Amino acid sequence: MRLSRFRPFYGWYILAGSSVILFFVMGSRAMIGVMFKPLLYEFSWSRGAISAAVFLNMTIFALSLTFVGKLYDRYGPRWIIIISSLFLAAGFIGIGFIDYFWQFMILYGVFAALGFGGTSVPLFAALSSKWFVKHRGLAASLALTGTCLGQYVIVPASTQIMLVWGWRSAFIIVGSVILVVNFFITFTVIKSHPGELGLKPYGSKEPPLSHPRNESITKIVCIFGLKDAMGTRSFWLFVIVMAVCGGGDYLVLTHLVPMATDHGISPVTAGNMLAWSGLMSLAGLLLTGATTDRIGNKIPIVFTFILRLAVFVLLLNSQTILSFYIFSLVFGFTMLVTAPIATTLTGKLYGFENVGYLSGFITTIHHFGGGLLAFLAGILFDYTNSYQPAIAISAALSILAIICGIFIKEEKHAMSDWDI
Repeated sequence: MRLSRFRPFYGWYILAGSSVILFFVMGSRAMIGVMFKPLLYEFSWSRGAISAAVFLNMTIFALSLTFVGKLYDRYGPRWIIIISSLFLAAGFIGIGFIDYFWQFMILYGVFAALGFGGTSVPLFAALSSKWFVKHRGLAASLALTGTCLGQYVIVPASTQIMLVWGWRSAFIIVGSVILVVNFFITFTVIKSHPGELGLKPYGSKEPPLSHPRNESITKIVCIFGLKDAMGTRSFWLFVIVMAVCGGGDYLVLTHLVPMATDHGISPVTAGNMLAWSGLMSLAGLLLTGATTDRIGNKIPIVFTFILRLAVFVLLLNSQTILSFYIFSLVFGFTMLVTAPIATTLTGKLYGFENVGYLSGFITTIHHFGGGLLAFLAGILFDYTNSYQPAIAISAALSILAIICGIFIKEEKHAMSDWDI
């Protein structure tokens, strides 16, 4: 039989496994919006308090990315995924048994955050890049589809579990599923690099490597480091854009469901809005990946925040079920636009020698901004009994992001371009 020669390249299995892990992990990150009010009712905590746990979670998650990246470069992905999955499962399952706020802060703010840090998009994007030279952008996009589809499926599924068995069971079930799925895929599918199987990356003309190439050795001369990039105006303009982007993303992920239910919308319908927001992000991601090479990165950035400004203004003036659905769909379309741009624009501005480190720093700021605005929204609600101030702030920040996007100098920088 000659069927063996028709076996697909193993990298496609890596992409499938990565997408499934991201499906459950990133889908579970959106659960906090659905569980927000049940936690309020169970313990009589304030929205600011729960938002503080989200802020702690996002801060530790953001800070862990650089550390996880270094461990990945040294040890490969397998044990990072396993240990992170243990943290994430312990955090979620433990939440199902909490009685006090400090327990929630530790389990969600610390344990779950460390779990998210080692099972997130940057790690799997780096993994896919080792398996593909040809179609590398497509490979990264395919791995990311799990993020979008996970929110679309896990949010309504966890809502139904909560309504039938309670919010504690929802956390326990999702945490247990993540542990089983991640362990199974990691031990049966995930390989660090093609050399483990005597293969070479898809589309590569170089001979197979038995060990991954040490980039720090092969690339001695670097054009722009972090300190160099910080000396340019475009870097800080892009940092502001990404901080505003993260703020909007996690304002919605954390507070959309409680905000909608405050206006008489059922928890199931509100959960569906958040789910559809995740599915629409897939359309935005694919469209961005297909167009940035042709039209550049600035136009998608500016267009993204024009759309966000429009729907934030809509929500300031109307809180009907129709306006919330329009907001969810349009905002969802913009949610992952900056995910590929974080790498492509950084590389275009400063070269690709240090693109991982530079884009990692920018992504960290994105997540920190997300946690900060989610926290601020909860505090403002406690003082005003309304989300309107947070929405107004988000609209104003969208205007700021539009201005910053326009003034980014989208061309290769040189050391002579230091301008601050």
